[in-house]
Amino acid sequence: MKANQKATILLIYTGGTIGMIKDADTGALKAFNFKKLIKGIPELKLLDCNIETVSFEKPIDSSNMQISDWQKTAEIIEKNYTNFDGFVVLHGSDTMSYSASALSFMFENLNKPIVFTGSQLPIGDLRTDAKENLITAIQIASLQEKGKPVIQEVSLYFEYKLYRGNRTTKISAEHFNAFTSPNFPELVESGVHLNVNNEVLLKENVSKKLKVNTNFDDNVFILKLFPGINKTILHTLLHTPNLKGVVLETYGSGNAPMENWFIDEIESAIKRGIHIINVTQCSGGTVLMGAYETSTRLKEIGLISGKNITTEAAITKLMYLLGQNVANSVFKTIFETSLRGEMND
Repeated sequence: MKANQKATILLIYTGGTIGMIKDADTGALKAFNFKKLIKGIPELKLLDCNIETVSFEKPIDSSNMQISDWQKTAEIIEKNYTNFDGFVVLHGSDTMSYSASALSFMFENLNKPIVFTGSQLPIGDLRTDAKENLITAIQIASLQEKGKPVIQEVSLYFEYKLYRGNRTTKISAEHFNAFTSPNFPELVESGVHLNVNNEVLLKENVSKKLKVNTNFDDNVFILKLFPGINKTILHTLLHTPNLKGVVLETYGSGNAPMENWFIDEIESAIKRGIHIINVTQCSGGTVLMGAYETSTRLKEIGLISGKNITTEAAITKLMYLLGQNVANSVFKTIFETSLRGEMND
């Protein structure tokens, strides 16, 4: 793109509260017609970019989000990749962190922005947060420096902050600041000016060709440990037919019960080729296996360290690597390596 040209942004509506308006007569929420987007939000005309829109044929509530919907979103972006300078994905907030994480793994050698955003209130509400989130997300996606996009990764914008998508988690169903990035600073903060934290941005090698890998394997589950978990339940879960991977949410810095039956069940699953990822239940911090006696055995039997990855990024990374048929011999090493800035190496 030439330095004096306006950026072109593709707005992709998958569903969610941001795309709803209240029927004036009934008060019921209904999907917004994105063909009339500019008419509904005249402020968009003031942005220094050209906006085109595309919508899922049947917009979905993000609670219904499936791997096929991630694939559909990725396909829309891939198909339009050369024609646009940036992409803004409008999405329900409930599973947005999962989707942003999934898309980050799907897009290898990405050098354009994919910005997820949404809102807590519909776009037509008097006190809505939708307009600010949408306008600023588009503005951030259109940021250019020397003819190149400033943001070159999958990100999530909500309530004045742009985060790396695969570092986020939803923390509130009530407040406008619904998301946090517990172990990584924001990429951009929106105030009077857009303050870009250049030091933490991902910069891809532009000489490498974009690859979009949409094969994900869903033979996985997340297991949150709790005092009182019993052998029968654990044994049954770990013997689920076709199971290939588990994200194990442990205590503190990666600690778990020391009972022999617990360790034996986990070790037996690992020996059967099931990949088990150790992530912390804490909202912030990192897994440090071996720091306490209660995690030393987990390290010895070959549990994979999730380090400071979020649960959302851990489960989508697991599905992604399984979908790429990564060999068992190198799976642990690859998982414990940061692929898209999702964890600290």
